[in-house]
Amino acid sequence: MAGGRAASFLTAALAALMLWQAASSATVQAAYPEKPITMVVAYGAGGSTDITARMLAPFIERYLGGARIVILNRPGAGGEIGFAAIADAAPDGYTIGFINTPNLITIPIERQARYALDRLDPLVNIVDDPGVMTVRADSPFRSVADVVEFAKGNPGALTVGTTGIGSDDHLAMLLLERQAGVKMTHVPFAGSAENYRAMLGSHTRICDQNLGEGLRGVTGGDPVRMLGVMSLTRWDMAPDLPTFREQGYAIDMVSMRGIGAPKGLPPDIRNALIEAITKAAMDPEFQAKARETFQPLRIVGPEGFAAELKQLDGEFRALWTEMPWK
Repeated sequence: MAGGRAASFLTAALAALMLWQAASSATVQAAYPEKPITMVVAYGAGGSTDITARMLAPFIERYLGGARIVILNRPGAGGEIGFAAIADAAPDGYTIGFINTPNLITIPIERQARYALDRLDPLVNIVDDPGVMTVRADSPFRSVADVVEFAKGNPGALTVGTTGIGSDDHLAMLLLERQAGVKMTHVPFAGSAENYRAMLGSHTRICDQNLGEGLRGVTGGDPVRMLGVMSLTRWDMAPDLPTFREQGYAIDMVSMRGIGAPKGLPPDIRNALIEAITKAAMDPEFQAKARETFQPLRIVGPEGFAAELKQLDGEFRALWTEMPWK
């Protein structure tokens, strides 16, 4: 009988322990987030990614139970420093950040990077922003053909600003050089704001950037002119801007900007983040603000986002074998 009572006591104790652990786990899960969440931006303040992050963060806070999100700009090395900061963080839900194509993909292809694509967990894509070529309003260039004609007669004389080696801006420049048979001079910058300011100040002749950035400049009264958009079709936000394809050059270059996290998030925290980010991106108030600031939205969930990154990785690896960009 004593043995039976001991066994019953042990069974009851184990059951109580299991209940306590379950209750503790539920309490921990319910507490998330119990401290501020860092959102890493791999580019400088004032650029497109930074603008998107600061605009979206309050909406994520709203849908994540009143969380507090702190934006941390970690620019440098074409985005590598910021991407590595996300990948190296503890997978506890307190560090997330924007991951941008093509830099996210191209950096590990061109060199030994401080992060790997498989160390990042793509949660939700937010923006899909095509490239544009922008010049000062007093520039003699009014079309891509004008740029090509000048470049043919003046090899290496045209300076083209981009957001770094292997960026969408840089790859677009290389594709134009290849298709037109010309040579230009690449001037890389740490971020889009610096790139744009250099063109405004006449330190570079051309600014390869993204549509949202160009439209913000044009509508904001900056003395600039866009020459073409690098998309399959014209965009509704700029219906009078011809595509590069319309001007004879098959250049389609788009930058995806989405939110990722370090690989290995607890499933409940991962689901909470995906749900909050998705609701934030779909919020009518956020979407209206995004349109006001010329941010082409394309909301893609985790499975689709991951699949597109994998596809891009294959495409850019193939491009590297044909046209190394470094």
